[in-house]
Amino acid sequence: MTDPRYSKLARLLIEYSTALKRNERILLDMIDVPDEFTVELMRAVRVVHAIPLVEVRHSRVTREVLLGTDEAHAKTVREIEMFRMKKVDAYIAIRGAANASESSDVPGAKLALYSKTLRPVLNYRVNKTKWCVLRWPTPSMAQSAGMSTEAFENLYFDVCTMDYLKMAKAMVPLERRMKQADRVRITAPGTDLSFSIKGIGAKMCKGDRNIPDGEVFSCPVKDSINGAIQFNTPTLYSGTKFENVRLEFKAGKIVNATGSNTKRLNEILDTDPGARYTGEFSLGFNPYILNPMCDILFDEKIAGSLHLTPGQAYEDCDNGNRSAVHWDMVLIQRPEWGGGEVWFDDELIRKDGRFVPGDLLPLNPNKLK
Repeated sequence: MTDPRYSKLARLLIEYSTALKRNERILLDMIDVPDEFTVELMRAVRVVHAIPLVEVRHSRVTREVLLGTDEAHAKTVREIEMFRMKKVDAYIAIRGAANASESSDVPGAKLALYSKTLRPVLNYRVNKTKWCVLRWPTPSMAQSAGMSTEAFENLYFDVCTMDYLKMAKAMVPLERRMKQADRVRITAPGTDLSFSIKGIGAKMCKGDRNIPDGEVFSCPVKDSINGAIQFNTPTLYSGTKFENVRLEFKAGKIVNATGSNTKRLNEILDTDPGARYTGEFSLGFNPYILNPMCDILFDEKIAGSLHLTPGQAYEDCDNGNRSAVHWDMVLIQRPEWGGGEVWFDDELIRKDGRFVPGDLLPLNPNKLK
């Protein structure tokens, strides 16, 4: 018998996240996902009389693809993927992996070549389709979260099927404030960072692009960031885990970057010129996600967190920065993580991970659950 939580999540993704309509075509990109859930997702598509196209991938095979790639191969993949992406109206990617570090031994030059060559496909998908991206709960994710497999699966389905309509209503005042703000200042242990978001705009994320969700993002004016930020959560990028990442900015550019693997960190930041500038600033507040598990789709939504992103900006909140890199790095500001403050202009917006202004109180964890 299929787990009833599978059908509940499938319906949410099709009926809410992508709001799929009759005769629309959707690409289901399934990476190390149980066949049973892929079947449930296809059935949910057919219930709304839409058309499912399915791609099944495996991370071990993808590693081999990356190890052997070159310019001619990557361009061929891009042409095929772009042709298919232009044929669909919507896209869902579900990414599981028995080993989150499967690509850790792929040379950095290969990863950079492949990601830069295929970046136009990602840009088209983000800007031209209805899309949603999520993980699949695996024992490796449970291990990263310090939980049993069963406990993590329960958390996963609670988080992924929460009341996103309630959350969306609570986000509206924060989105409005971010659209109106000019100066942002972030303080925390090892962190004192200032920048402008004037005229950039803001976007609330309410379960229609990522699951789990729970953030409102903007983007720093490209040359406005000055100061330093010390991230206090681990981050995984292209199969390599980094800890204690510290970035120093001058006139928007990362002029110094250190961490547990400083060499690899700077290799990624040297992928192209845009990788040393930023493409996103966001506040996270999902009440069910409290601790990092080295999976960015969860970690960037941690209650009381913020993330800052070297690399590509989204067209929704665009500072003009372009890069093959988009690397969300997370700072938690709850007291047990060292605390911290977020200011918009001269107003304290969040202190020690809790929103302060009255109109933002519904975003605090005790109100959202």
